[in-house]
Amino acid sequence: MPQTIPSTSHIAASTAGYLKADGVSQSYGDRRVLTDVSLTVAPGSRLGLIGENGVGKSTLLRILAGAEAPDSGVLARPERTGILWQEVRFDPSETLSALIENALADVRAIERTLELAAHQLAGDDPEAPARYERALAAAERAEIWSADARRDELLDGLGVGDIPLDRTLAEVSGGQRSRFALAALLLERPDALLLDEPTNHLDDAAAAFLERQLSSWRGPVVFASHDRAFLDAVATGLFDLDPSRSGTTVFGGGYSAYLAAKADERARWEKQFAAEQDELKALKFAVEVTARDISWSGKVRDNDKFAKSFKGGALDKQISRRIKNASGRLDDLRENQVRKPPAVLSFAGIPTGSHALGEETGLLVQVTDARIGDRLRVEAFRVEPQSRILITGHNGAGKSTLLTAMAGRLALDSGAISRRKGLRVGLLEQDVRFADPSASPRRIYEEQLGERRAEARPLTGLGLIAPRDVDREVGRLSIGQQRRLALALILAKPPHVFLLDEPTNHLSLSLATELEEALGGYPGAVVVASHDRWLRGNWSGERIEMSAGRLVS
Repeated sequence: MPQTIPSTSHIAASTAGYLKADGVSQSYGDRRVLTDVSLTVAPGSRLGLIGENGVGKSTLLRILAGAEAPDSGVLARPERTGILWQEVRFDPSETLSALIENALADVRAIERTLELAAHQLAGDDPEAPARYERALAAAERAEIWSADARRDELLDGLGVGDIPLDRTLAEVSGGQRSRFALAALLLERPDALLLDEPTNHLDDAAAAFLERQLSSWRGPVVFASHDRAFLDAVATGLFDLDPSRSGTTVFGGGYSAYLAAKADERARWEKQFAAEQDELKALKFAVEVTARDISWSGKVRDNDKFAKSFKGGALDKQISRRIKNASGRLDDLRENQVRKPPAVLSFAGIPTGSHALGEETGLLVQVTDARIGDRLRVEAFRVEPQSRILITGHNGAGKSTLLTAMAGRLALDSGAISRRKGLRVGLLEQDVRFADPSASPRRIYEEQLGERRAEARPLTGLGLIAPRDVDREVGRLSIGQQRRLALALILAKPPHVFLLDEPTNHLSLSLATELEEALGGYPGAVVVASHDRWLRGNWSGERIEMSAGRLVS
């Protein structure tokens, strides 16, 4: 359940309304999650936390809220700081009405305090005017006079206004519970907001409504999100918790500004790496070759022996000094050189020009009168060599069913799906499952690709699976890591038709963006099913919508 966390001993009240963390570190056992994290969020600022799963976004939010004490660090926050948990905390027997009224408890208390302070103005207490001013300021911040109207506006805006409030929380879906929890938190009007993946379970309209609410929020807001469209619309700055060359990094602006900054950083990184590699080669040549080849030469007459001794000794010292300097710089550069920038996601393996089996035109896949119960009823669907198709629609519309059937992993009740002879179709599933959970990523990769191809393009070289994880049991990897392995299998042997079901789910922001950019130049056909607003907003190919198992546009 959303709640305003009371101040604790390790968090000081922020009288200026700022949310601050200085030198925060946190470990669980021998696993360090946060290291010396510092941030300041002013009233009216909205800081988005980004980074891979497991880098500490949720941990940092809990620490900022006072729900968890850090190992070290200094914190300050407004007295009324509210947090939205990623997983709703609630009593299943509690009614929706009770949840909403609980959210208004602080507002009602502020209202009573204002009424009392106003009554005391008629007395002789010299402190009464100051108390009234403080109570009035608190009432204005909490917007007590519009609480009931805001309740209705929030429930309608988040798409749950038509659900009877006498239902219990156990009687509504998980997505509806999340929306009610969010509405309750916004209704509380805390001085600072902490949100963990707030757009989970929100459709486009509800997400846009939340964006408008936060854009006018007067206090500091810190939120963790994988929703790139939301980050771009709401954030005034981004805090990247992923390890980088300079540690955690703050970027001004939304996600578009972040991408531009990352591109500039990548260009500087590549330039510095190339320059250092050139310098390493030159220094190595100077140390290993120049010292051997350069020497005093030339015939010397007997009466020039003194000159030879003098000049030769000076030259030897000069050469020795230069070699010593070069050797020292070589050792320093070898020890402190920047690491090679990670490879950018790319696809290879399908001949360009003849994108599919020797022909540039014609059908690769044809779906005709396909029926699978009440899940799929598609009369006609075509995929050509250059197809770029985005399929949209609500959950249960039939998108995943269509892709799975096209990949040959789901049988039709009736109709047909024809594929060109020799066609290779690949599917990146939304829910990845490997047959043997005890197998390692390395073994799965080698078995699927064959030893020769796996050796020519090593799994670790794709940048999707960390070297420390290649020999772990795949069943012990996170959902995101398993999805990365599934993507690696496709990267190493790209199909003629690439089907992607919610491709950005469980992927980091940077990897999701790289994948989308790589798909633009994919040497084959691409069919994507996605809810991702950023992906949909930047899609330049064909668009098709599904509803109730049918293609509607």
